[in-house]
Amino acid sequence: MVVGASAGGVEALSQLVHRLPADFPAAVFVVLHVSPHGTSLLPSILTRNGPLPARHVADGEPIRPGTIVVAPPDFHLLLEPDRVRLSRGPRENGHRPAVDVLFRTAARSFGPRVIGVVLSGSLDDGAAGLAAIQSRGGLALVQEPDDSLYPGMPRSALESVRADHCEPVVELAGTLSRLVQEEVRMADDDPTTDAMKLESAIAALDLGAIREEQRPGIVSGFGCPDCGGALWELRDGELVRYRCRVGHAWTAHSLVAEQAQAVESALWSALRALEERAELCGRIAERLGRRGANATESRFAAQAREARRRAAILRQVLIADEATNAEPSPDAPGAAEPGEVATDG
Repeated sequence: MVVGASAGGVEALSQLVHRLPADFPAAVFVVLHVSPHGTSLLPSILTRNGPLPARHVADGEPIRPGTIVVAPPDFHLLLEPDRVRLSRGPRENGHRPAVDVLFRTAARSFGPRVIGVVLSGSLDDGAAGLAAIQSRGGLALVQEPDDSLYPGMPRSALESVRADHCEPVVELAGTLSRLVQEEVRMADDDPTTDAMKLESAIAALDLGAIREEQRPGIVSGFGCPDCGGALWELRDGELVRYRCRVGHAWTAHSLVAEQAQAVESALWSALRALEERAELCGRIAERLGRRGANATESRFAAQAREARRRAAILRQVLIADEATNAEPSPDAPGAAEPGEVATDG
């Protein structure tokens, strides 16, 4: 079973594990978006709130049923048929760990034996991974958006897949306990696509995959916010995604959000440059005025006034943008939970 969450996810995960039975027969793997800096307390929180022990793992450890494995900060959590892998591969949707990486590698390794669960969070990490799980015959479970503190991730998942179950988190535990007892029939053929294999290998930092010249999808004309490289557009049904040459991956919503941050950063940089130009030109004009170079003084004084005028316009744009975003939307990043910081881009 693989679970993804972000803002509001600590509360949702705590409620979920609290209702799982002590004899739960499956291994549970969890990705929560957390800051790459500092130590995650999520394993101790989940152990305290439920009967199953939760922990971080080392790269290469075997998969053990009846335990909860939490992705450590700044590491992707990947699944292989017989072991757990940790990787500092390219970020997906601006995150490492990323939900899509866990879900995709689980789908590739275990096919119809996988149950994917998307809980509270902003934006849409997990939607593409849940689609990958369903494409391999696995089950997709989603927390009811109205039951989520931040409904962005559940809502995006529901827009991307036809969920097998969409319920409040307190009901999902009972559904999971029933589903893991059902017999699963493995398919005779392997429907894993070449694109899924390649993307899984890139997350694992496989050099052959990273150096592969042929990329799935078509060149989009957009640049990667992380590295500036060209993005290829991929389509999973109605879900549109992007991936660059070195492996950074974005859904459309996450790409728009990251572009907005880049635009704001550029505007602040431009404001700083204009104010410094105005200050420098003003100082030059003042020195020239003391020397009696009136013509040259006037030219630099005019440049200083023009720079201040443009800076004032930019500052008004930034103030207006801050006012627009002052009221938090339901999909905005959440505040820190007690004992854990969940982040979202």
